[in-house]
Amino acid sequence: MKVLITGTAGFIGSNVARHLLNRGDEVIGLDNLNDYYDVNLKKSRLAKLTPESGFTDIRMDLEDRAGIAQLFADHKPDRVVHLAAQAGVRYSLVNPLAYIDSNIVGTTNILEGCRHNSVEHLVYASSSSVYGANTKMPFSVHDNVDHPVSLYAASKKANELMAHTYSHLFQLPTTGLRFFTVYGPWGRPDMALFLFTKAILEGKPIDVFNYGKCRRDFTYIDDIVEGVVRTLDRIPTANPNWRGDDPDCGTSYAPYRIYNIGNNQPVELLRFIEIIEECLGQKAEKNLLPLQPGDVPATYANVDDLINEVGFKPATKIETGISNFVNWYRDYYKV
Repeated sequence: MKVLITGTAGFIGSNVARHLLNRGDEVIGLDNLNDYYDVNLKKSRLAKLTPESGFTDIRMDLEDRAGIAQLFADHKPDRVVHLAAQAGVRYSLVNPLAYIDSNIVGTTNILEGCRHNSVEHLVYASSSSVYGANTKMPFSVHDNVDHPVSLYAASKKANELMAHTYSHLFQLPTTGLRFFTVYGPWGRPDMALFLFTKAILEGKPIDVFNYGKCRRDFTYIDDIVEGVVRTLDRIPTANPNWRGDDPDCGTSYAPYRIYNIGNNQPVELLRFIEIIEECLGQKAEKNLLPLQPGDVPATYANVDDLINEVGFKPATKIETGISNFVNWYRDYYKV
């Protein structure tokens, strides 16, 4: 297939691109290399994706309406994996308009490109953040998610609603993937694992929110990639049993689907830190702090639909995943 991937310099996007290239697909990669975090890390990820393997590298903003339209017209992708976004819960409190520009306007441009160019299937990144104030565990795609607690979460829920509209109006098959705390080698510097590892190695204290009592469904990058690729290969169809008087949030009468991709095994933050300490052979100095605005105390993914319909369940143990990250970090930064 010819697959357009947005965010190919990103953590997930670069790994998905490499997986698809390795199996023989052609990848059109879009990224703007913004400076939300270290651009050199993004360039290093991109350096592993070569033109010889079938990769085309395109530099463009998602908000460039004319540019995105021309991109679709020129390259005519069969399918699209839309991963580019303004990420981060806490940053959305500081720079909210970045989320409107990238996540709302940018996603509209991608949807329009798919609509006008007969794209077979759009797979896009949502987030566990959409569960917001929900406390019923584990989080299910069939539950209502109308109470976000950050603008980032609201923008991701908006993406799901926008996708459904295009599935309804234009019969565009769309699949939204709610990722749960992705981690692993080549990970983002603004995420806890990267921040903690860096600080501990430098002998600096780490900020531990909610006094270390947060629980997260940490999901290893290889499991995320496998989930993305498997759902990309499975074009959604209408749910014949969907009812308007008792609407199911995870499916539709339109070709629309939502899946959780999580490890299905929440880990308390203090245990997460213990494993990092064991891998580094160093203890952390902890600043215990209250829960940050916009954060939630726990995430826990129900992945029954992913197992039953896609035939996949993430299974990488947290000890293995953190060890792999630490080994990568030491090698990449020569520590």
